[in-house]
Amino acid sequence: MGINVEKIRNIAVIAHGGAGKTSLVEAMLFDAGVVERMGNTGDGNTVTDFEAEEIERKISISSAMAFCDWNGYRVNIIDTPGYINFIEDTKCSLSAVDGTIVIVSALSGVKAETGKLWQFADKYEIPRIVFINKMDRENANFRNAIEGIEKAYGITAIPLNIPIGAEDDFEGIIDIIKMKAVKFKDGKMSETDIPDVFKGDAEEYRKKLVEKVAESDDELLEKYLEGVDLTDEEINKGIKDGSISGLFVPVICGSADKNIGVQQLLDTVLFCLPSPVEKADKTPIKGKNPKTGEDESRKPVADDPLSVYVFKTIADPFAGKLTLFRVLSGVLKSDSTVYNAGRDSKEKMGNMFYLLGKKQEPVKEVGPGDMAAVAKLKYAQTGDTLSDAGKPIILEPVQFSEPMISYAIDPKSRGDEEKVSTGLHRLLEEDPTLKFHRDTETKEMILGGMGQMHLEVTLQKLKRKFGVEVVMKSPKIPYRETIKSSSSAQGKYKKQSGGRGQFGDCWVKIEPLPTGAGFEFVNQIVGGVIPRQYIPAVEKGIVEKMKDGLVAGYPVIDLRATLYDGSYHSVDSSEMAFKIAGSMALQKAAPGAKAVLLEPIVKIEVSTPEEFLGSVIGDLNSKRGKVQGVESDAGGSQKIAALVPMAEMLIYANQLNSLTSGQGMYTMESSHYEEVPAHIAQKIIDEKEKAKKDD
Repeated sequence: MGINVEKIRNIAVIAHGGAGKTSLVEAMLFDAGVVERMGNTGDGNTVTDFEAEEIERKISISSAMAFCDWNGYRVNIIDTPGYINFIEDTKCSLSAVDGTIVIVSALSGVKAETGKLWQFADKYEIPRIVFINKMDRENANFRNAIEGIEKAYGITAIPLNIPIGAEDDFEGIIDIIKMKAVKFKDGKMSETDIPDVFKGDAEEYRKKLVEKVAESDDELLEKYLEGVDLTDEEINKGIKDGSISGLFVPVICGSADKNIGVQQLLDTVLFCLPSPVEKADKTPIKGKNPKTGEDESRKPVADDPLSVYVFKTIADPFAGKLTLFRVLSGVLKSDSTVYNAGRDSKEKMGNMFYLLGKKQEPVKEVGPGDMAAVAKLKYAQTGDTLSDAGKPIILEPVQFSEPMISYAIDPKSRGDEEKVSTGLHRLLEEDPTLKFHRDTETKEMILGGMGQMHLEVTLQKLKRKFGVEVVMKSPKIPYRETIKSSSSAQGKYKKQSGGRGQFGDCWVKIEPLPTGAGFEFVNQIVGGVIPRQYIPAVEKGIVEKMKDGLVAGYPVIDLRATLYDGSYHSVDSSEMAFKIAGSMALQKAAPGAKAVLLEPIVKIEVSTPEEFLGSVIGDLNSKRGKVQGVESDAGGSQKIAALVPMAEMLIYANQLNSLTSGQGMYTMESSHYEEVPAHIAQKIIDEKEKAKKDD
């Protein structure tokens, strides 16, 4: 009945881009005998970077699964993206694991993306191990890396091993628990006594470790303060309890490329990161019953009702949709029928398999705590919960950030609109951070994502998987218009030449309304000067004219129109005539009401390392931005809150990247509308006029 839940470790490997996540996963799989030789990202032959776009760019773009068996345990590994454009995908993976390995480069230390990922891990209360990688590289510094982590995240980092040498002289590690040296040469590992030159360091770190372990338990602390040595068993238990509770974070060092320290890291995963049972003891599995609305909980045991969490979807034009899931409770069997409570639909489970990158290993049933994939589910999407129909449950899905950047897209070949739309909707299933819609106002297809590279990769996939090409261009800004003062005018439409004519005459007063109030129509006609049946036509004419704009052809907002006088003709008046008269009255009143152009303002929060703070603020000011405040952020960064016109932010992702050497991040949301400065408004009006003539 599947794998013993106590013997499962579900882990994600997280870090900023380029820290060596994929290389580390490759080394783990090699050490566990899953692959016969280690691939590398430079050659594009690793297990977990297998998408064409990843091989071309030599970076992880999408989370990928692998697994290995180590000392009788099953380790499910998710290799995650670390580049800012793709880390929302990592958030999904973190919602499905029990522990994580955070890689910190011994060269560059902590980066802004690492801080964001650390926050995600905090949110899901995930215990972590830090692996200080690249100890074999020039300028590698173990102590600096540890100090950087402690300062950035306000944690206590406890090394369980320390390096023997660094850079070209890095030849192994010293195990602080066993107080033994482990040297690596020509792929072979040998245990020896600690060289004299490293004994002082080893004893210093050992003392810190034992002190911290003693603090985890009152009895141990008493024993330690009395000068009694703690037993190996007590130390080991204290390390595990301390790392699962978050009292401290264990640190391992090594080199993924040279495969040094990786076996020790695998041992530490089994030793310091929780099983699904231990994780559920600390953070219970909770959801809601969709029928009663009451809270429900599940335990990671076989005889609890089935609950399955979908954490990723992969769109494949040949194999169909691939759904990656974790069984939280109960046992999932192939050919069983499950209930998707969030979509009120039933799903028939087909062939299930364990994933090793893109390779599939069939499995008949998946027990509690384990992870696998299934092909061709009809309805399931990322974040859904599958369960027994009789005992339904919905877990809270991951909340994704809103798109940072949007572009209009046009198919290269005419008539491909339908193919573009179908392909993108399939890719949206795979990547919930993409947003795609057709703008009713501008008639453009708009694709939004987390950055320019994110959108470029998406369109590459669209071409590769669905055979359709598009061109990206900046989207049109949704400007609005309004009025600043009151004004009245007569709209008179008269067409009387032979036969039945047309006659409509109305007097309309327009006034500004508070922001966000929309449109209000007031009828003050008395004495039947305009018959009742024609009054809605006047309103309709005004509303249609508001859609066409008064200044530059953009919709008018926040306006009250009062119809207070007029006249009619018993034969020639009609609804059409009064509709045209209403429209004319609004157009004539506009100059006196000081009609102006409004632009959308966005609220932006930028996180940047302190050294770039001045440049980022200066740049925001140059974009007509108003900085609202600056405060310290995680990872030693600074967070700037500002209000900026949307027109200035269309390619901000790229600009921020170059300003901060790729270390800045931002979130953006709509805030409000403001009047466009006169000189800029004139430019927009002129461009609109020119476009009209060209059409």
